[in-house]
Amino acid sequence: MSGRSPAKLVLEDGRVFVGSAYGGLGESLGEVVFSTGMTGYQETLTDPSYHRQIVVQTAPQIGNTGWNDEDDESGRIWVAGYVVRDPSRSPSNWRSRRTLAEELASQGVVGIADVDTRTLTRHIRERGAMRAGVFSGAGLAPDDELLARVRAAAPMTGADLAGDVSTAAPYVVPAVGERRFTVAAVDLGIKSNTPRMLARLGVEVHVLPVSSSFEDVLAIEPDGMFLSNGPGDPATADHPVALTRAALERELPLFGICFGNQILGRALGLGTYKLPYGHRGINIPVVDAVTGRVAITAQNHGFAVAGEPGARFDTDFGAAMVSHHCPNDGSVEGLRCVDAPAFSVQYHPEAAAGPHDAAGLFDDFVDLMSTRSVSVSRR
Repeated sequence: MSGRSPAKLVLEDGRVFVGSAYGGLGESLGEVVFSTGMTGYQETLTDPSYHRQIVVQTAPQIGNTGWNDEDDESGRIWVAGYVVRDPSRSPSNWRSRRTLAEELASQGVVGIADVDTRTLTRHIRERGAMRAGVFSGAGLAPDDELLARVRAAAPMTGADLAGDVSTAAPYVVPAVGERRFTVAAVDLGIKSNTPRMLARLGVEVHVLPVSSSFEDVLAIEPDGMFLSNGPGDPATADHPVALTRAALERELPLFGICFGNQILGRALGLGTYKLPYGHRGINIPVVDAVTGRVAITAQNHGFAVAGEPGARFDTDFGAAMVSHHCPNDGSVEGLRCVDAPAFSVQYHPEAAAGPHDAAGLFDDFVDLMSTRSVSVSRR
């Protein structure tokens, strides 16, 4: 679009993409990744799991529905930068309150438009996710200087980011209707729709800071503990792993998603590793090892738990298994304890935005708490 300031996307390997400024002006550094969702850009931008990442939208047209005041998944935009091909000139949706460009600018998110995102995505698939920078405005520095700034930025491997996005103070999302259960949700970067979906099932959700102790968890007398999604390298998350081990020792029903799946994996003695370019989008298949059923899921993760599809293994808390995997690359997509009341998935059953194939996992968590409640009462 003519009339906008120049902009550049500079990749760590020296590749430079030239385009036009979109949103805020300035400089932003992060890890460049691509998301294959054709809808739900507002939810993507406000997902805390994207903290310190420059998101490339593979869908060619972005911004058609504008920006509303209802679909945010947190209190702010978390992406470090934003890359699109063809931004909408005029949004068309009855809930739209402003354009996407206006919202990006108001929150200081540096973006770039008019980029060949197909070529860029293919480049990331071949070379892997890497450090990058979006630079916009008049008088941009020479490419070699911009590249030096990119290479001086911290990599995602080894990044401990959950504390950056976690709530500063506990808060409660009350159950809708009669309260059936109370859950302690450890906020590693939780999305707003997660406690809402639990609340609809009669669960009172106490969202706790990631720094909370297990005594803080027990203080609310929970029927279960939930581990949320979140950003960063799971190898750095020692405190959440310790919380999870404490819950397993107590046999407190536990459910984790995304980052929470990696935390449970570490608590069970498994390692984690960085995927070449990760899984990000709302169209990613997952296979259930027990039933063989395939679900189409929403995902956003650059790390994975080490393991083989369907594998069973021993832990400090009894037997466990790899319950789900991705048929695209064989990576672990879920874990289930056989002898302890705990399970997790690598994808997003709250699916905001995304398919609803996995929404029943929240019912499974409620069923797990129900079963545990009955077994405790019979002791």
